[in-house]
Amino acid sequence: MAIELTDSNFEEKVIKSDKPVLVDFWAEWCGPCRMVGPIVEELSKEYEGKAVIGKVDVDSNPKISMDYGVRNIPTLLVFKNGQIVDKQVGAVPKSVLAQKLDAQLSN
Repeated sequence: MAIELTDSNFEEKVIKSDKPVLVDFWAEWCGPCRMVGPIVEELSKEYEGKAVIGKVDVDSNPKISMDYGVRNIPTLLVFKNGQIVDKQVGAVPKSVLAQKLDAQLSN
C-alpha cells in the first residue's frame, strides 16, 4: 500500500530514502486523482522493496505542495537521492509511471 506522506514525515520518507520514490500529490475532490489512485496502489505492490510509493493529500499538507510548486493535481514526482528526477502532471496510464520508475531503478 502506498504510504501516506505528510509535512512532518516527507523528509524522512522521501528526501532521505535510499530508493527511488514516486510521490502522488492528490486531493479527495479531484476527479483525475481518483483515476490515478488505484494505479499508484498497484505500483506500490509491484515495486515493494525496490521503490517507495507515497501519496500527499495537498489539502492536509500545503507546505510540501508549495515547496515543490505543485499547482495542478494529480502531480506525480519521482525522487532519487533527495532530488526530483522526473515529473508527470495529470492522469496517465500505469505504463507511463512504471517506465519512469524503471528508468531510475536502472541508473
